[in-house]
Amino acid sequence: MSRPKLRHIAFVVRDAAKIADFYREQLRMEVFHVDPDGSHFLTDGYINLALIQHQLDSETPVGFNHFGFAVADVAAVSDRMVAAGVPRPVTRPTDRPFAEYRAIDPEGNWFDLSEHGFLPPDKEE
Repeated sequence: MSRPKLRHIAFVVRDAAKIADFYREQLRMEVFHVDPDGSHFLTDGYINLALIQHQLDSETPVGFNHFGFAVADVAAVSDRMVAAGVPRPVTRPTDRPFAEYRAIDPEGNWFDLSEHGFLPPDKEE
């Protein structure tokens, strides 16, 4: 069995374009997607960084939001999680192309699970 790989980190930010420019210019990350709401997605070629544009009408606070694992078999991972006493991961909305499932750890931290990975097809590992 292959080990899940941490491949995605997400923050809610007040100015996604400005923060994306910082990571692009200072750390040479590449923007590979921009959502209609202004959220920016960058990559170093291995891990992607989601800069989720804060919405004034949202209850989601600015700061760390979630992380994500690329896994070989979501069903097997889900079964192990349920056996460990946490809820079964749920399907993400179809407008979120970078992960198929949302899960929660015993402390209530959100994380995503994806069989296809978190990068666009032309950048997949």
